[in-house]
Amino acid sequence: MLSIECLNHKFTDIQAIIFDKDGTLEDSGDYLRNLAQKRARLIDAQVPGVGEPLLMAFGVTEKGLDPAGLQAVGSQYENEIAAAAYIAETGRGWSAALEIVKGAFNEVDRVMESTPAAMFPGCAESLSTLAGAGLKLGILSAATTSQVVKFANYHRLQSHFRVLLGSDLQFAKPDPRLFQFACQELGVNPAQALMVGDSTWDMSMAKNGGAAGCIGISWGRFMQPIAMSDVTIEDLSQLQISQ
Repeated sequence: MLSIECLNHKFTDIQAIIFDKDGTLEDSGDYLRNLAQKRARLIDAQVPGVGEPLLMAFGVTEKGLDPAGLQAVGSQYENEIAAAAYIAETGRGWSAALEIVKGAFNEVDRVMESTPAAMFPGCAESLSTLAGAGLKLGILSAATTSQVVKFANYHRLQSHFRVLLGSDLQFAKPDPRLFQFACQELGVNPAQALMVGDSTWDMSMAKNGGAAGCIGISWGRFMQPIAMSDVTIEDLSQLQISQ
């Protein structure tokens, strides 16, 4: 088995590394911010006055998208429930609120259907090195499994990853069972797997799931360490393999 060194940390007896997608491998911040804005605008057209509160709930700011916000780390189901709650506060019934949200989300998804965003610089090379060393790699995302597969296919990463999972299982981040299920699919014990992600939810899920270590990644977007991470790196090249 291999060891992974990053900054002043060393993780020993590692067989697998599981990655988040959005904000970790895929530079999707602009796309997600635009997605949230269009959803809020379309809902506000039907329920005037909820647009601005929705943007705040989604984590949209003047500077961009909060990496710890709902749009960045939550599943589509969680975003739908949050949006419906704001609509319900206006006096509409829960069923009607959900119908408005689902209609708006589906319309925006249809209009914005596009190719995946670019990967962060150096990702492909780092993933190739890790997979070439014999590590089992997986992606575990708040996006749907079909979106994860589309991302891997578009960037020709299929040969690097043995598991591609999204949020359309019976549990979602930060439920530790999701990390444990990914490890099961990879054929490894969670104690022999690392999690790499850009949010506290990634770290919480993996740590409570028995991971060997939790590595946050910032890509220079923020300076402070990610809460619950063992170490926070700036790019994947800082993951070094040793015997």
